[in-house]
Amino acid sequence: MRPEGPRAEALDVVIPARDEAGRLPHGLTALSAKLAALPLSGSIIVVDNASTDATADIAERWSGPVPVRLVRCPTPGKGAAVRAGLLATAAPYVGFCDADMATGLDALDETLALLRAGHRVVIGSRRHPASVVEAYGRPLRRLGALAFNRLVRDLTGGVTDTQCGFKFFTGPLARAAAADLRTAGFAFDVELLLHCRRRGAEAVEIPVEWRDVPGSTFSVRRHAGTCLRDLLRIRAEAGRSATPQRARALADELRAG
Repeated sequence: MRPEGPRAEALDVVIPARDEAGRLPHGLTALSAKLAALPLSGSIIVVDNASTDATADIAERWSGPVPVRLVRCPTPGKGAAVRAGLLATAAPYVGFCDADMATGLDALDETLALLRAGHRVVIGSRRHPASVVEAYGRPLRRLGALAFNRLVRDLTGGVTDTQCGFKFFTGPLARAAAADLRTAGFAFDVELLLHCRRRGAEAVEIPVEWRDVPGSTFSVRRHAGTCLRDLLRIRAEAGRSATPQRARALADELRAG
């Protein structure tokens, strides 16, 4: 169930979580403390993505300095979970980060300042020259991420790191873009940024502190083929939908929101 109406100066943060019982308590503790220290109302939405462990129980029973709400998403895939979470938000500012908090939460200060200044999409980038990045523990994964980002830059307006799990938006834009999202798997970030760009919102990349946390559910060997197929579909659909009529409809939708 969605909360009733938007809240002034509020931030909803979505955490997609599939079998994250081991890492979620640390993530909720860190994120709750950071949100409580920000100069606005903060809340967390944990999206249980068909977990088979105690992920949902942890979220339901959590008590801390900011509200934590559980949303269930039975459709497997990080993209499906993020979509469900963003559509469950109501705040003027929304975003998502990973349960492992691999991206340092101090980046939320600059993120909030940029959103308040009028930017509609603010994302963490490990490729930013000012970022501090712990070396990937898996060279194959790092190589795959670099190749993937080069393939999709034209779709996202030159974004250098589409896959960093730290993305924030103005609420109406995020909910509209999420409603159009069809990619359930790990390539969803590209489609989500593309839907934002179609609505005239270019992403601002900010530096982050990032560390490789063991336990990621992403595997290059298992997921590379699916990501490539999703990317080809996103490209094809982008070409079909790039019409003046569609652009006008998106502009009207954003003004109404």
